[in-house]
This record gives sequence, structure tokens and C-alpha cells, in this order.
Amino acid sequence: MIAPLSKLIDWSAIQFLTTLGSRDHGRSPRLEEALQFLKGPDFIPAESQPARVEFNPDKAGLNFRFPTPRPGDFAENNVVHGRLYRCGENWQERPVIVLLHGRADYFNHWYKFPLIARRCNRAGFNAATLVLPCYFQRRLRRPAALRGSDYMQLAETTSQAIAEIRALTGWLLGEGCPAVALWGISYGAWLAGLAVCREARLTAAVLTIPGVRMNPEFAELVFLRRIREKLQGQRVALEALNLTALNLATIRPAIPRENILLIDAIHDLMVPKEATKELWEAWGRPDIWRLPHGHISITCMTAPGLTGRILRWLAPRLNPPAVRTSQTTVLRH
Repeated sequence: MIAPLSKLIDWSAIQFLTTLGSRDHGRSPRLEEALQFLKGPDFIPAESQPARVEFNPDKAGLNFRFPTPRPGDFAENNVVHGRLYRCGENWQERPVIVLLHGRADYFNHWYKFPLIARRCNRAGFNAATLVLPCYFQRRLRRPAALRGSDYMQLAETTSQAIAEIRALTGWLLGEGCPAVALWGISYGAWLAGLAVCREARLTAAVLTIPGVRMNPEFAELVFLRRIREKLQGQRVALEALNLTALNLATIRPAIPRENILLIDAIHDLMVPKEATKELWEAWGRPDIWRLPHGHISITCMTAPGLTGRILRWLAPRLNPPAVRTSQTTVLRH
């Protein structure tokens, strides 16, 4: 996609998103409480129990749910929803790719992910999707409860999401699946990065335009003065948060760098190029693909052939040696 159009789409999305999230409802930001939590052992505990997965009777058992390992104050957010796209009757013998959506990413979660999941199945992989905290079926009945600069709420929600990813990973491995990979987009890629730094049982991770860290410079792109000045006032807090595990460049993966793929959008206005480069260096220079897209255009998965290319990258990492030859043949079709 040409640079001016990519950047215009990103800039327009920034104006829209910052307008939606401009209210703070007079809540305390709870920064010190958040920093203490993020630097302590409770943010991402060492132990993780498998999810207690139950499948809904409708749609041939495609949809599942399980109680979150980190329940909070909102009952509607304490049940995790997802879908499992099985690769044939003996699906437990095949690897799984877990797809993680971005913030308010309706397009991918409801429309694109089912198509990607079917591509995964044809390539010999199971695919699973998760509804991340406070989105879609888990959306709070009081939306105002999540608005504003409540950093402790941000930390708790992040901790909850990582716990749920790890719990699903444990359940899939417990069912007999030989390998689990994460494929996240934007916010989902950031969570995948956090999870892969704590969960050695994961085999591979694909991080598509991950939000590497808090972005204090984001405010400079906002057109409305009132919102821009409010965001500029959060700079000190964001810089403090970037000294914690929320900054992917401050932590290290628990899996080999050869099994990590970063996908960068050259014209991205939402994720600073410096942050992506810093992450790439900090993680030992794993594979990185730099595509001529913006954040929104690549989030919508408009790069031709990208899904097949990612599946070909994952195949030798997820397949045991005995089946690599046959699976490579499948992927070429």
C-alpha cells in the first residue's frame, strides 16, 4: 500500500480512537499501585493451571468457554469465550495456532479469523481464537468502568489476559496437541509477546505489529488540542510504566529466538519504529518482516499472501520431523 494512504488511514483512526477514549470520569490513575503490582510476582505468576474448558452444544462444538484464572469485579468479564477449529477427527495429534485479536478488532475476530482458521486446518493445524478481557461477549455492562487513565486497571486486565492465554495453552497440551503457537495482531501481538516471555511450553510466536510499549509520543499525532494536552499530561506515567514488564524490550522470551517472527509495518503511525527496532535487538534479532503498510491496513490483513507466508514459516517449527515433508507439500497448494 502506498505510504500517503497508509498514513492517512492511521492518522484518521488515531483521531477517532482518542475521541472515544477521552473521558476519565474523575477516577484516580492509581499509578503507584500499578507499578508495585507490575514489578511483583502476582502480575504473571510462575504457575499456571489448565483451563476448565466446556464446549457449547451448538455449532458442532466450535464455541467453548472457561472461567478466567484471574477473576475481577465484573461478572460478565470472568468467563472466557473462544472457538476451536479442529483439524479432523484426530485433532489432538496436530499442533494448534491461537489467534489473538487487536483492540476493538471486530473485523479480524468475527470475519477474518474464521477464514484464517480454515487455512490453518487445510495446512494441517488446529486453530483457536480467544475473546480478550472486556471485548465482544465479555464487554462490560457499564462501559464507563473501563474508560480513563486507570493504570491499575490496565495492569490487572493485562495480567488476566496473559493468565487466560497460558490456561488455554495448558489445556491444549493436556489434550495431547504436540505444540501451541501464538499469532497476535496489534494488541493481541503485545499480549502474545508478554505470554511468550513467561510460558516456555509455547513453541512459536508470530507478533504482527505488536504495541511494544506505552507510547508517550502518541499525543503529538492528535489533532484536537483538548485531547492532545490531556494525553501529553500522561507522559510521566507512561514513561514509568515503560520501566516495567509492560515494555516487551525489558523482558526476554522463554522460547528460542528462531521460533519468533516479528512483522513490522513500514508506514505505521501507531507503533514507533524505534520501539520495534529496540524489541528486535533486545530479543536477539529474531526473524523480522518489514511490509509496506500502515498499522490499520496490515491489521485488516490486506497484505496479499501474508497468511500463507506465515503458515509456511510456522510449519517447520510446529510439525514433528516425521510429518514435515507431507505438510510442506500441502502448504504449497
